[in-house]
Amino acid sequence: MTPVYAIGDVHGNLDALLEAISRVEADGGPDAKIVFLGDYTDRGAQSAGVLSYLVQSAQEQRNWVYLKGNHDRMFEYFMEDTPRHDPYLLVGYHWLHDRLGGRDTLKSYGIEWDGPRRLYDVHAEAKAKIPQDHIDFLRGLDITHRHEELLFVHAGLRPGVPFADQTEEDMIWIRDEFLTSEEQFPCTIVHGHSPVQTPTRYSNRVNLDGGAGYGRPLVPAVFENGDVWVLTKEGRAPIETEKR
Repeated sequence: MTPVYAIGDVHGNLDALLEAISRVEADGGPDAKIVFLGDYTDRGAQSAGVLSYLVQSAQEQRNWVYLKGNHDRMFEYFMEDTPRHDPYLLVGYHWLHDRLGGRDTLKSYGIEWDGPRRLYDVHAEAKAKIPQDHIDFLRGLDITHRHEELLFVHAGLRPGVPFADQTEEDMIWIRDEFLTSEEQFPCTIVHGHSPVQTPTRYSNRVNLDGGAGYGRPLVPAVFENGDVWVLTKEGRAPIETEKR
């Protein structure tokens, strides 16, 4: 199997992203294939910097694959000519809700406020300040990526549903139905979206969301010859494996 590297949810942490990429390049060289699992923005303070870096990397046509996360789609939806909320959100939630991190993303572009403000006013400022190539990047993100016996996706798949019938909503939003399933999918699923204390391997999937959006490290992984390791400062190390 050709080695492939993956990096989980970044959530606006540019310094952590650069460190993760440096570990990948130390292991596999500057042309190593990296799959990014989405959620580049929100919660962290450097969302604008993260997108600037990834947009530049995409323009350089690096051997990288960029997947879409639910936070990326919420940002994308907000930046439409008429902003909209993602319909998959719980009633009462929206991208600028304190728990979701949209305000942190806007702040990274110099858009912030204290006290009441009209949505149309915030949206107009965002349209004026956020580079169009950042929005184009979000709109162009892939939903899945297949690499030999691995399937990379932000959130997961709905058990019991053929791959051709999977919906974008499930692939960027699903949690419990996927996380509790022991179904053996045609491929090992590599995903983020659902934070764990450290990247973990399960019987049918690998979860690489180590909780960088909540202050924990962003730890890349490498897949080769049917096995997976995390990349530490010292190099490859065994990934945590769920005990049954």
